[in-house]
Amino acid sequence: MLNKPVLAESLVVFIIVLCVHAVVWDRYSWCAVALAVQAFYAQFKWDRLLQLGGAVFQFRTAANSGLLPASMVIPLLGIAMKERCRSAGIVYFERFGIVVASTGMLVALFLSVIAVGVTKPVPTNTCILTGIAGSIIIYTMKHSLTVSEVIEVLEVLLIFVYLSMILLYLLPRCFTPGEALLVLGGISFVLNQLIKRSLNTVEGRGDPIDFFLLVAVVGVVLLGLFFTVLFIFMDSGTWISSLFFHMMTAVLGLGVIMPWLYRLIQRNPLFWLLQFLFQTQTRVYLVVYWTFLAASACGVVFYQNTKRSSESKKHQASTITRKYFHFIVVATYVPGLIYDRQLLYVAAVLCLAVFIFLEYVRYFRIKPVGQTLRHLLSLFLDERDSGPLILTHIYLLLGMSLPVWLFPRSCAPKGTLSGAGALVPYSGVLAVGVGDTMASVFGSTMGEIKWPGTKKTVEGTMTAIFAQIIAVALILIFDSSVDLNASYAWILASVGLVSLLEAYTTQIDNLLLPLYLQIMFMT
Repeated sequence: MLNKPVLAESLVVFIIVLCVHAVVWDRYSWCAVALAVQAFYAQFKWDRLLQLGGAVFQFRTAANSGLLPASMVIPLLGIAMKERCRSAGIVYFERFGIVVASTGMLVALFLSVIAVGVTKPVPTNTCILTGIAGSIIIYTMKHSLTVSEVIEVLEVLLIFVYLSMILLYLLPRCFTPGEALLVLGGISFVLNQLIKRSLNTVEGRGDPIDFFLLVAVVGVVLLGLFFTVLFIFMDSGTWISSLFFHMMTAVLGLGVIMPWLYRLIQRNPLFWLLQFLFQTQTRVYLVVYWTFLAASACGVVFYQNTKRSSESKKHQASTITRKYFHFIVVATYVPGLIYDRQLLYVAAVLCLAVFIFLEYVRYFRIKPVGQTLRHLLSLFLDERDSGPLILTHIYLLLGMSLPVWLFPRSCAPKGTLSGAGALVPYSGVLAVGVGDTMASVFGSTMGEIKWPGTKKTVEGTMTAIFAQIIAVALILIFDSSVDLNASYAWILASVGLVSLLEAYTTQIDNLLLPLYLQIMFMT
């Protein structure tokens, strides 16, 4: 029997795909539509494998596979980027968008083939659709990509395969197949870009803040892999192991990551970072303000833990309590988006590195604060944190930051896009900070009419749409760089579709929703 929420989620994704390609129709549109149809069928094979326990790795159980919505994100992002850069006449980034789209399609197709291959008996119809979709994608790639671009796509696929085998084995129940596709596919692409740019530094291409993002992401991932392998052979909770952890972190940071970044930006990374953070008075004010908000977030964590009584050790924070952090994040990002987006870009990278490092400390029980972090953060766990890692706060940060990081600055005249594209950096604020928060708060307190097959309410979704429209109006008032150019109907349709996706998806909405809203705004 078909799952109604999954069908509704798939319908929303299909509508988004068709809306994007109604505006941008070219040879890649056929590939995207074929991939969407194929992923829809393969998704049910993944769902069946998860229900029967036939998947090779252990995935998160409180959700469906999410293959279709995850499969379309990277290809649609690449296609939207390609069109924006083509309109701006930036050939280099137009080709980069094509590579991104091709890579996303091939990685998604690979994950579908895995599901089809391990399903018994072999699903004939899905195999035929997979073959047709694969043929269309490979034929289009053959006639669109240069030899070097084909090699780059295959490099990302190879990194994805090895990274998936390692991380999905080491981190059971942390991801659904769709979430693994997004997270590991993104890391694979970042790693390949870092290797490529490290070998071509003589060309002088790239902004230092882009290199900072690449090195930070790859650095913390490699750090985690190193300690995960190391602590297989020794107890991570002892003082000796903790001391070794801190020493090796310093050695890897100062001996590998810093020299790597120095090679890319051709200056001392620490001096560059300090000069960047305190370059203007506005940046000093923003850094002080963000420090205050970070202290406030820590205060919320400590205060909620003090409310725990000895009789209620299993007490968990309510939905409204967890949304406090959404309000704090909105208060953090909006001033950065208005006054200094480059500073926000770098600050978000630093925050991501700190979050992941603290998660390593918590996971490995590194003294002196590892056990304390376990106790403090356990209050905020929900059903999505079923694996050994706590990732929801990292996903929240990623959801707010990805639209800022992925904004095509080189293809944006005067630092902003025209029409709905001007709202691209605000996609995370709108989808997660405003929409998801209002839907959860009002839906859980006043909602009565539920969407079929879900716990989400119609009232929550309507409130989310209304709140995001008000937020867009406020952005127009306070951010003079935003000029929507009468694209209000497209903005309303984009917000409505993404809010419907929030109502039906069982994936990590903090990660998925901002990316789809960004795709719609960029189109």
